[in-house]
This record gives sequence, structure tokens and C-alpha cells, in this order.
Amino acid sequence: MRSLPLPLALTARLLPVVVLASAGWALTTGPLAATPTAAEDKSPQKPTESSSAPSTSAATKTYAAAPAPCDSVADKTIKSLVPGAKTAGQEIASTDKSVRRTCSWNALKGFDYRWLDVSYEVKESDAAAEKSYKERVADKSGGGAVPGVGDSGYSVVNLTTEDKQQTREGVVIVRASNALVLITYNGSDFESKKAPSADVINKGAISAAKEAVAALEKK
Repeated sequence: MRSLPLPLALTARLLPVVVLASAGWALTTGPLAATPTAAEDKSPQKPTESSSAPSTSAATKTYAAAPAPCDSVADKTIKSLVPGAKTAGQEIASTDKSVRRTCSWNALKGFDYRWLDVSYEVKESDAAAEKSYKERVADKSGGGAVPGVGDSGYSVVNLTTEDKQQTREGVVIVRASNALVLITYNGSDFESKKAPSADVINKGAISAAKEAVAALEKK
């Protein structure tokens, strides 16, 4: 048999290799390559955000609105703290009742005068309420903590004298979550020109504060 020239012989020997190589490329990386299964595909996937995932962008508000301040203190407490006053009280006009409401009781019985204010302020967050609470406490130094009421409680009593007439005023500030409860209670005796004792005013203001906070927590 006649032997093929060298170039043709080499081509004949390499042809099966080329065919097999081409077939291998088509099966592995070419158009005939199989799509990898989920188990075989180990490449990292970018996580997708679930539309049902809860949003944490908005701060949760425990209290969305202030309660009715004139209903926040029991009638018997009003009669004790402000003798002669109408228990219904008088709500002070507010530009936004959802965030700020105040009720006042005042009366002069004989020569003895008393005044009580109960106010609520609702802030956007606990942090905002805490900031306001600290600012108010700093503005009325000289008092002390009131335990067992809200998240933080503070009371202070001051005595003022004008034209020889004494007036003693107690202020209680309470923070409960994102709300502030503010109590002002004062008194004077127009016959003796003296004021009630610090203990009477302080205890009266604290008792009103506890009832006002309880009314807020029920809302």
C-alpha cells in the first residue's frame, strides 16, 4: 500500500483528535452545554429583599395622643387639693389637642386659695420626650426624684413673696415613654399672708401626678 505524503498522514491522524476536542467544547462550554442545577451552582447569590419584611425606619410611639386632662384626676382628689373648685375643671385652649392638653382647677375658699394644673405633652419618640424632660428638670433645680411613677419623675417646691404675701408652688414632671405629664400646684392664705407648708404642696402635686400618669397609661 502506498503511504500518504507526510502532511496528509499527519492530518489524518490529528483529525479524530480535533473532532473529539470540538465535541468536548460543544458539550462543556458551547451551545450544547448543560445548564447547572441549583445544587451544582455554588456561585454566591445576591439576597433579595422581601416585600413583607417589617420596616424599622419609623419609630414606634407608645402614645399617639394626649388624654382628656380634666378627666385625669378623681373628683375626691380635686375636692381635697382645691377646696371649693368645680370638679369638672377648665380645659385651656390648645393649638393641637393631639399633642398638648391642659386642665386647670382654682378656687378661693374663705381666705385660702389653691390652683392646680394638669398638662400632657406627647412627643414624637421616647428620645424626644427624654430630652424635653431633662431640659425641664435642669430649668427647675433644687428638687428631687419621684420614684414609682412613669419612667422618670421629679418634683420641686418653691416659695415666692410679693407684697408680703407668700405663695408656695410645687411642680412635678413625669416622663412616661414618649409623653410628659406636668403638674403645677400652688396655694396662698390671704388672711395670714402665709403659704401652705412645702410638705402639703409637694404631696398634693405628687398625688395628682400619679393619677394623671395612670390616666395616660389607660389610654
